[in-house]
Amino acid sequence: MPQSSPSDRTAAAGRVARLLAHDLVQPVAPFVSGFVTRLLGGTQPLGVIFYGSTLRTPDPEGILDFYVIVERLEDWTAGTLSREANRILPPNVEYHEITIEGRIIRAKVAILSIAQFRRMTGRATLDTTVWARFCQPVRLVWVRGPEAADAILACIIRAVAQAGRWAAVLGPAHGTADKYWLALFAHTYGAELRVENGRRPKSLLQGQETRYRTLLPDIWRADGLPFTCTGDELSPRLTPELRQTMRKGWWLRGRLGRVLNVSRLFKAAFTFEGGARYIAWKIRRHSGIELPLGPFSERHPLICLPYLLWKLRQAGFFRRRD
Repeated sequence: MPQSSPSDRTAAAGRVARLLAHDLVQPVAPFVSGFVTRLLGGTQPLGVIFYGSTLRTPDPEGILDFYVIVERLEDWTAGTLSREANRILPPNVEYHEITIEGRIIRAKVAILSIAQFRRMTGRATLDTTVWARFCQPVRLVWVRGPEAADAILACIIRAVAQAGRWAAVLGPAHGTADKYWLALFAHTYGAELRVENGRRPKSLLQGQETRYRTLLPDIWRADGLPFTCTGDELSPRLTPELRQTMRKGWWLRGRLGRVLNVSRLFKAAFTFEGGARYIAWKIRRHSGIELPLGPFSERHPLICLPYLLWKLRQAGFFRRRD
């Protein structure tokens, strides 16, 4: 296949945009929209995006995942330290518990400004964290208005374009679209030091195979990346020079991703609102052990860490299990 003509690229870009817009407006479970309404109260961000494992498999007992996109970081209630940390190393993450129809719903909520969202989904970014999430299906659960929706959609289009471009480089010389996406997700998980097992990239495709297979050729067409297509087999025609340059670029992103991951964990020790309650919930869910938290330990988990560890030891959390 020769390199796409301008009209072909425009048509392919339009198809990508329509598919992603269709993703965004799909309905969500009432407890999800109810949670967001209560979370925001009178706050007016640009939008709230729902993503992650509980989108793929709804579970009121699990943890919902949201990104709140604001016009300015000052538009979200946070302390000065947290806001400045979010400015330097986004995103900040908060943990919230809200009772919806008599049931406690839990969520992790990440905060980004629209400028940060644009930057972290653009070609120049060295951080894979955001675009790797937003090339997956997401839902726009709350939006301020049409202009805000367009701004968020534009960032998601950029994220998908990033993902398709890197899939061409990190995937096989030729293969099905599934193989390119699996190679991409294996690399992005590796860059983030994620602990999930090797089956996790495959689980991201399950039930969405048609979406991903439709997207990849159109991403390449819109990007002007030449490729051949024989049946289900795709073969991107990258020059050796371009492939080498991009592989070097990924090497840098992979190394930096691990540094960023560790840095965010360190930052979260000081800025993760509700982090102590989140840890206590995780411990209870996986071990059945109740970790008592008072108001002081909720606000100052680092100061209380020795006491909390002692309580876990007394409860048998560290006891070897055969």
